[in-house]
Amino acid sequence: MENKRNKKILQEHLIYEILSVVEEIPEGNVATYGQIARLIGRDKNARLVGKVLSMAEYYGTYPCHRVVNHAGRLVPGWIEQRDLLLLEDVPFKNCTHVDLKRCQWDC
Repeated sequence: MENKRNKKILQEHLIYEILSVVEEIPEGNVATYGQIARLIGRDKNARLVGKVLSMAEYYGTYPCHRVVNHAGRLVPGWIEQRDLLLLEDVPFKNCTHVDLKRCQWDC
């Protein structure tokens, strides 16, 4: 029983660690899943970051729209992401990719 409790606490701690980094992304900038993984000391866990962000609405309001993949691609099927980034004047290379050279968060 104790092991399950510790595992759950660790998971929640990890979730909030990821979300706290996302919360720091400045308006008008984006970060990649891998970048966030590196910032929390988990270089190889970009997919974990994506999984946590897909459930972020259950933990509060976070600017998850500011997170893209390593190539700057938006989340497939999340139409609002592009609109939210355009409202922040994030530059795009095309309809589905932000221009990372011009807007990636320098943290």
